[in-house]
Formats: sequence, structure tokens, C-alpha cells
Amino acid sequence: MTLLDLGSPVAVGPGTQTEFRLLGSVVVHDGRTGASLVPSGSKQRALFSAFVIHAGELLSTDRLVEELWGNQPPSNAANALQAHVARLRRLLPSLAGPDGPGQEWISTLPTGYLLTLGRATTDVQRFERLSARSRAAAPSDPAHALELLRDALSLWRGPALQDSRYGPICTAAADRLEEKRLTTLETLYDVSLRCAQHSEITGELERLTADHPLRERFYDLLMVALYRSGRQAEALGVYERARRRLAGALGIGPGPALRGRMEAILNQSPGLSAPRSVPAPARTTAWAEGLDLGGEVARLRQRIDELGQEQEALVRRFEALAALLPKAS
Repeated sequence: MTLLDLGSPVAVGPGTQTEFRLLGSVVVHDGRTGASLVPSGSKQRALFSAFVIHAGELLSTDRLVEELWGNQPPSNAANALQAHVARLRRLLPSLAGPDGPGQEWISTLPTGYLLTLGRATTDVQRFERLSARSRAAAPSDPAHALELLRDALSLWRGPALQDSRYGPICTAAADRLEEKRLTTLETLYDVSLRCAQHSEITGELERLTADHPLRERFYDLLMVALYRSGRQAEALGVYERARRRLAGALGIGPGPALRGRMEAILNQSPGLSAPRSVPAPARTTAWAEGLDLGGEVARLRQRIDELGQEQEALVRRFEALAALLPKAS
């Protein structure tokens, strides 16, 4: 998909509401039209990202100036910031605002600015909801957890805030989101092992250990996958590779979890045996009534997500309005 700058619409598929996307390039998705809008210029994208990261919160002028210009702000920084905010406001009116058409997304307050999401959502929220649901499902239904994890990771279109890492707000958020992505990947391969998919994931884990050579959990998962695939010597070789990389980069050896895994492999511990294969969830059809229960479950799940989003939006709106009320003396 090619996205145009200057807020030009680009068809990206159907949807139901506005979604602000940060898991990759910064994009505003209009669910009514299936179009995407991209703030023009890196500072515009950084400012918009900061607003979305702290949606429903007041961001002071000083903090936003630091985000865009660091310790070298222009002499008229407040006016320059105001101009950037005005450009964002011109980008967003084509979308239904927090309280419907004609309502502004960004409010000007005495000490700064506030973005109100209203009924809009973010891909970060969707990613975190799917990840949480997968963790809840993993103990009893690993096949369903695996499906949810893949859905969560499919939301990533590239590095988080890919072209918006200007100042401390976006940099910290990007780092935080990347850590969540890696943790979700670890969970994905752990659940894959619970579903007896050890042979299918060895290649992916090999790449991850190369891309993240100091992350011990990926080595651990790869060792188990190789061992269960009948490749014990290669599993032990992974431990040695991890040991050399950690020693060379940090001057330390593997932690107790990885050492314990190596010892379990040497001893051919029964606990390393692959579980009984867990089949992928099948679509169940109530043929007697002509109902597609799998589709009905999916629709109900989507509706539950929508209700949760609406509740979150109401809470954010309430808090934003409450913050504008004069304090009781």
C-alpha cells in the first residue's frame, strides 16, 4: 500500500470508524471511506503521534516544543507550535469528530493542547486487547490463543512510530511498544510449542536470535523447538552461540533459565517432550438449522470489542470534560 503525503486519501479497505495507527508509519484511517490520511512532514507526524499517545491528556506547550525542537527551539516556538496544530486541525475535519461531524479533535487549553479520541480507536489499543485475550486463552485453549497472537502481530506494518521519533514522548513510546511486540512474539512461539508446532517455527526463531542476539528467551524457545524436532546437537549449539554472544557483548554468561534448559537437554528431561498435537480450531456448522456458529462467534467477539471501545471512549471524554471544569474552592 502506498500512502500519499499532505493528507491525500488512499484506499485501504472497509471499516467502521476512525482509527489512528502508530504501529508502523503514522496513519489516520477513515473507516467510513476506507481512506488513509498522513500528516505532512516529520514534525507534523511527531506532533500528531504525541497527541495520540497521550489522548485525553493535556500536553503542555513546553513539553510539545521540546518534543519537536529539543533544546534548540525557534525564537517563536509557541507560534510555530500553534501553526503545526492548525495544520493538523485542517487535516482532520473530513473525519467525524469526537462528538460527531463538525466537532474538533484537538482542543486549545490555557497551558497546552488536548486530543480527544471520542469513538475513534488506535491500532495500539487493538494490539493490546488481542494480546491480553491471547494470554487469558493460552492455558485452556492454546490454538485459539495462537490465532489471537497472529492477529495482534499482523497489525504491525513496520517499526512503531516509524517516521515520528523526534523527542522523548515518541522515542519512549516507540521503545515501549517494541518491547511489547517482542514479548508478544515470545508468547507466540511459546504457544506454538504448546500446539506441537516445533518443526514449523525453528526457521523463524533462528532469524529472531540473529536479529536480537541478546534476548535469551528466543534462544530458549529455539533450543526446545530443535530438541523436539530430534536435533539435540543443534539445540546445544544454540546455547553455545548464545553464550559467546552474551560474553562478547556484555561480558556475562547465560542466565539461569537458559542454563537450566541446556542441562535439561543434556539429561533428555521428560519435561521437554512435545505435547500431544493441538488441532487448529475448526469452524463448527449447525447444519440442521443452517447456522454458521463460527461466524456468529466472530461477530459476537467483534461486538464485544466495539462495546469495550465505546466504554473507553466515554471514560476518556468524561475525564477530558471534567478536567475543564473549574476546581471547587
